[in-house]
Amino acid sequence: MAYTDILYRVEDGVAVITLNRPDKLNAWRGEMDRDVRSAMHAAADDPAVKLIVLTGAGKGFCAGADMGMLQNIQSAGANRPQGARTSSTREPWDAKANPNFQKEYSWFPAVPKPIIAGINGACAGLGLVLSLYADVRFASETAKFTTAFSKRGLVAEHGVSWLLPRLIGFANAADLLYSSRVISAAEAKAVGLVSRVIPAAAFEAEVMAYAKSLASEVSPRSLREMKRELWNAQLQPLGEAIEAANTDMPASFASEDFKEGVAHFVEKRAPKFTGR
Repeated sequence: MAYTDILYRVEDGVAVITLNRPDKLNAWRGEMDRDVRSAMHAAADDPAVKLIVLTGAGKGFCAGADMGMLQNIQSAGANRPQGARTSSTREPWDAKANPNFQKEYSWFPAVPKPIIAGINGACAGLGLVLSLYADVRFASETAKFTTAFSKRGLVAEHGVSWLLPRLIGFANAADLLYSSRVISAAEAKAVGLVSRVIPAAAFEAEVMAYAKSLASEVSPRSLREMKRELWNAQLQPLGEAIEAANTDMPASFASEDFKEGVAHFVEKRAPKFTGR
């Protein structure tokens, strides 16, 4: 498929989706929403893809909603971006997903492959929200972060009031939401917003090295099941999470990847996982 606002490639089991409006710091608009959804479908459907990296071209990851889109909302008196997904829309992969992961921007957790956000630069507003729905976040040392909403007269949109406190604690979340102040990659790492800060010159190479290590060294089935378990567990008491995992265990013991996991360890060779 031809894309307008992104670049898409598959490299050694890793699908790379690059937001590609560098002159606008990859500001989000309807075309980008459409393209990212399409690329996520392509990655989810491709058996050669084990996981997904979402990143940005140029100096920005995603600077938030395109200002033209916000101006259109203001002039039209609308309460949602034109062309955005309604909460009643369902993606093919999320028919069995928790309903909480079937909303307008909360669908990343329902994608059946891990998503790594490679935050190469400015990450603001809606761009920050999208990164929070990824499973892992790595930041370039030059990246900057801001919630931005309070300086636009907006609210804690699209579930960020649920996501941020779970990642960085209530007080830190309140600070970033109330103030909309800009924080560095170093501060983002210190509060737990990102897992790793990487020198800018080595950023793409290190993100891809990590992604490729997952694609080649661990079970795709385990990644798929663990992602589902991790996100569902955010909505479960401990006992329910334990019972859900216990229910999943027999199928894992019967899987080809479990057999291969034991065999490659005993035989001291590289694994050949099938994802089955």
